[in-house]
Amino acid sequence: MISSQDFRDSIAAQLSVAAPRVPSLTAFVGLDGFVDEILHVVDKRYDAERFDRVPTIAAYAARLAAAAGHSTNVELVNVMTKLGGNGPIMANALARFGIGVTYLGSLGWPALHPVFNEFATRAEVHTVCGPGLTDALEFEDGKVMVGKHYTLKEVTWANIAERYGKEKFAGKLSSSDLIGFVNWTMLPYMSDIWASIQAELMPGLTGPRRKIFFDLADPEKRLPGDIARALDLIVKFQTKFDCILGLNEKEAYEVAKVLGLSCAPRQWDGLADLGLEIQKRVPVETLVIHPTAYALTVSGGKADVVAGSVCARPKITTGAGDHFNSGFCLGKLLGLDNAASLLCGVSTSGHYVRTAESPSVADLAAFMKQWPAN
Repeated sequence: MISSQDFRDSIAAQLSVAAPRVPSLTAFVGLDGFVDEILHVVDKRYDAERFDRVPTIAAYAARLAAAAGHSTNVELVNVMTKLGGNGPIMANALARFGIGVTYLGSLGWPALHPVFNEFATRAEVHTVCGPGLTDALEFEDGKVMVGKHYTLKEVTWANIAERYGKEKFAGKLSSSDLIGFVNWTMLPYMSDIWASIQAELMPGLTGPRRKIFFDLADPEKRLPGDIARALDLIVKFQTKFDCILGLNEKEAYEVAKVLGLSCAPRQWDGLADLGLEIQKRVPVETLVIHPTAYALTVSGGKADVVAGSVCARPKITTGAGDHFNSGFCLGKLLGLDNAASLLCGVSTSGHYVRTAESPSVADLAAFMKQWPAN
C-alpha cells in the first residue's frame, strides 16, 4: 500500500503541471438526480437550540429495536438541503475542477428544481423528469439513506429521446472525454437504457476510444440476475470505450456474491486479490474499489493500493464516494497512472468530508502536500 509523503508530493507536482489542461476536458454524466436533506438524529434535547445527536448507526439501531412492540418518536434535525444523487454530486465535483460538464438526469420537470440552480451555473444541465428525494441520516460511523424514488421510473430511453434527443445524446457519447453512468441501482430502467445505447448508437460511433465510468451504487436490493445483466452490459461497452467500474467495499462483496466468489471480509491485500478475481469475470479496462481507509485498482492483471486520509469526525459523508469517483476520473483524464489517480480520488474525498465543499485542482494539490492526520 502506497502512503508516503514523497509519493503525495510527487503527484501534487504532476497535478499542478497538468492543471492548465483541465478546462479543455469534457464530461457527459447522468442519469439520476435527488434533493438531499442531510439530517442528524436527536438523542437528548436540552432546549430549542441545543441537543446531542445519536452518534452511531448501532446506537440508532438499538433505539429502534427497543421500540419493537411499543412505539417511539424520532426527531430529525436538518443540517442542510443540497443537490443529491450520485450523478449530480460527481458532475458538480468535476465541474468544480474546471472540466466542461454536460449533465442529463432527473432534476425537475418541467422546470429545474431550485436546488440545482447553482449547479446549472457551472455545467450544461438537462432534465427529463422530477428528482428523487433522500433523507440522509448521518452518523459518526456512516449514514442511512432513506429514499423516495417514484419519479425515477420516468428515466427511460423513450423520455430521453423525446425530452433530450437521440442525436444530441449520440453527439455527447462521441465527443466527451469522459462519460459517466451512475446510480444503476435506483434507476429501474438503466439496463434497458444501456441496451438501447448499444443497439442504436454505438454502431455509429467513430473516433478515438474514450473513457466511460460506471457506478452501480449499492445494488444489495436488486436481484442477482439483474446485477449480472448490468455487469454483462457494462462489459459490452468495452468494445468502444475504456470502461471503469467503481465499487465501494460493500458493493465489491455484493458483486463477488453474484459472481459466485467468496464474499468474506478481507484486509486490503485480500481485497486486492478479490478485485483481481472480479476483474477476470468482469473484464473492464479498470476496476476500482474504494473502502474508507484506502482505495485500489485492478487493471491488466495488476493491483495498485493507495492509503486514504481517514477523518474521525467528518463534516459530511453523503457524496464522499462520488467525490472519490470524480477525483479518480480527473487523474485518468490527465493521463496519470492508476496509483496517482487513486491518490486524486482519496484526496478529493478527504477534502470534501472535512469541508463539505468540492475542491479545485489547486485545493487537491494542497491537500496532498498537507496531508491531515485525522
